[in-house]
Amino acid sequence: MGCSLSGLNALYDAVSGGGDVWINENRFRIVRQLGEGGFAFVFLVKEVVADGLARKKSINPSHISDDGTYAMKKIIIQTEEQLELVRQEIRVSSLFSHPNLLPLLDHAIIPVKGTQDGSLKHEAYLLFPVHLDGTLLDIAEVMQLKKESFTTITVLHIFRQVCGGLKHMHSFDPPYAHNDVKPGNVLITHRKGQPPLAILMDFGSACPARKEIRSRSEALQLQEWASEHCSAPFRAPELWDCPSHADIDERTDIWSLGCTLYAIMYGTSPFEYVLGESGGSLQLAVMNAQVKWPSGLDPPYPESLHQFVVWMLQPQPAARPSIDDIIVHVDKLISKYSP
Repeated sequence: MGCSLSGLNALYDAVSGGGDVWINENRFRIVRQLGEGGFAFVFLVKEVVADGLARKKSINPSHISDDGTYAMKKIIIQTEEQLELVRQEIRVSSLFSHPNLLPLLDHAIIPVKGTQDGSLKHEAYLLFPVHLDGTLLDIAEVMQLKKESFTTITVLHIFRQVCGGLKHMHSFDPPYAHNDVKPGNVLITHRKGQPPLAILMDFGSACPARKEIRSRSEALQLQEWASEHCSAPFRAPELWDCPSHADIDERTDIWSLGCTLYAIMYGTSPFEYVLGESGGSLQLAVMNAQVKWPSGLDPPYPESLHQFVVWMLQPQPAARPSIDDIIVHVDKLISKYSP
């Protein structure tokens, strides 16, 4: 589905005051704000369906919400560069279809006049399914306060689902890298009698994974791009300090996966401990893969999970496993630790 710039396709009316938004032919009422960051705001919205009128067809029937509620991301766009980034996010999001990747249900981009100088700016509206239990990061913070942790089998089930979503991205030709795999980008939904549902989201940094770096200038450009798009505690070593001759590929995501598995267990990246040390360097800890394992957990996680993390956290990308290798291994661990 392409981006439309027609004002007929999205009308914005006092979002901050709980007004209505039209995205293409569907009307939504703002219920409350769920979060914000940078130039983006996320709202809980409820579809407004007039009596006797059929729901419009722009949302895939398999994703229509039973109670009419959705998550809507509103992005304030102030430059042409930001506009292209949003269009890119929409294009990339529309490529994927997997139960463990957050689907983009509908979208619209509209021009609006700038309040100060009358210049033309834009606002984007992206519609997604809603997952009100929050992200893995939200849940980890609550669990840490309660001094709780996931069981080994729950850790493995959550991780397996993230791997499933990532495999879908890595299976494209050419493969796509997510580039920002971390607990804050994994939505969790609790399910009675089942492991939690885990869904990887936010494709704002996703792009074709394979890049040929053939000069110092290209290496520095990649490092600058990574500093803006890849969260530092989960960023692969080759994105911190890229050689002048390197072939970058989807194994940058494998490093982030290793950090994320550690974080599912312990609530933080394996390298954030250095931020609390005098003179500690996050980059140095990452480059040297200096992982510290917390003690005192009762019961402790098995050594096989620690070894699994270390397998993914190889400073040399060529030594890291592929997503297929990881899925084979996590399935074996699930079989081993299932009650």
